[in-house]
Amino acid sequence: MKHILTFIGGGNMARSLIGGLIARGADANRITVADPLPAQLESLQRQFAVRVSASNDEAVRDAEVIVLAVKPQEMRTVAEGLGTVVAAHRPLLVSVAAGIRASDIQRWCGGLPVIRCMPNRPALQGCGMTGLYATANVSEEQRKSAFDLLSAVGAAVWLEQEAQLDAVTAVSGSGPAYFFLLIEMLEQTGVALGLPAEVSRQLAVETAYGSGRMAREAAESAAVLREQVTSKGGTTAAALQVLEGRNVRAIFAEAITAAARRSAQLADEFGA
Repeated sequence: MKHILTFIGGGNMARSLIGGLIARGADANRITVADPLPAQLESLQRQFAVRVSASNDEAVRDAEVIVLAVKPQEMRTVAEGLGTVVAAHRPLLVSVAAGIRASDIQRWCGGLPVIRCMPNRPALQGCGMTGLYATANVSEEQRKSAFDLLSAVGAAVWLEQEAQLDAVTAVSGSGPAYFFLLIEMLEQTGVALGLPAEVSRQLAVETAYGSGRMAREAAESAAVLREQVTSKGGTTAAALQVLEGRNVRAIFAEAITAAARRSAQLADEFGA
């Protein structure tokens, strides 16, 4: 049977994508995973009944879509190794590795069509956010395949310019860390104000969850939602006055810009 989809690398992101696809009714017999770790392959085969292989060449020989789910420092070696094996049928390569430009992957693998993706950590829970960029030689059918693949673990959006992925990395790729930091600070301050640690944690986590859900489902902007929960002269207004007084907006803008700048620097380093 032809292997429609092959994963090179069987780590957390591959596991999440496979799990999402299987949950949506994908045929496990048409999914192959290649990984050098036998335990990783055994676990995936046991959990999802997918095909497995210790050989990249064997796994990709008949693949129509190849997901490159390897570490950035391994990408060049893997991509160069695929070039001659798949040169005849020219499959789509989907990279979920951070900081590796699509043009570099194409250069390493002989000009195959490439879609570069920037998913984030919540994809592991099926509620991720992914930005996608396609090279000019990607067909509409291939774009749909990649979009369906990443949509199995959350929301996905197309980008017109690859450079925009640096901003995606800064906003949503690194974004969970910003929210975790806020949760951490809420927890710690709650304890300092006399709350039991487990109570403070639940208050912080559930408030973050509820606020995110409200923002996701509301027609209003985040700014309007903020105004709706801020009564003039009230407790929320007192807190926001301190944050605005400390120039928190400028601090966040500087931080996110630094993340975007570092994303571009990493792409330069890995592509050298």
